Amino acid sequence: MARVPGPVTVATTVDATGQRWGFTASSFRSLSLDPPLVLICLDKAASTHEAFTSTDRFMINVLRGDQSDIARRFATSGVDRFADGVTAPLELGLPGIPEALVRVACSLHQVVDGGDHSILIGRVEATYTGDGAPLVHCDRSFQGLTDNTPRFATH
Repeated sequence: MARVPGPVTVATTVDATGQRWGFTASSFRSLSLDPPLVLICLDKAASTHEAFTSTDRFMINVLRGDQSDIARRFATSGVDRFADGVTAPLELGLPGIPEALVRVACSLHQVVDGGDHSILIGRVEATYTGDGAPLVHCDRSFQGLTDNTPRFATH
């Protein structure tokens, strides 16, 4: 599965005490158009698991090709992931990355068991779309696409 490219995202939320939480994931997908649902997967052993499975809302920030430093920060354990000031209160008042390629603010619709992960299903409440090309994760590394990357293969 490491050979299957995925979008690099940072999920963020705020718990009942006002503490901000976030993690990096590449397991983000659209699930349903009606109602508008998305999903993201979170390791049950992650320090952020309790905050995300007990929240009422969260945000998915799809990173641009030049934002691998943000992805690494939110993937690192034992650091204040919000210390560098890359987030601000955005849609639904959630901490978001202003320069992200896409932001999807969600209410928590359902948490589904997925083996060693929980599948967070969010109902889309607000979105933002910016310009640029996405950051992807493939072959265990971050890879930025360029705006010149062909969208469709030609034969």
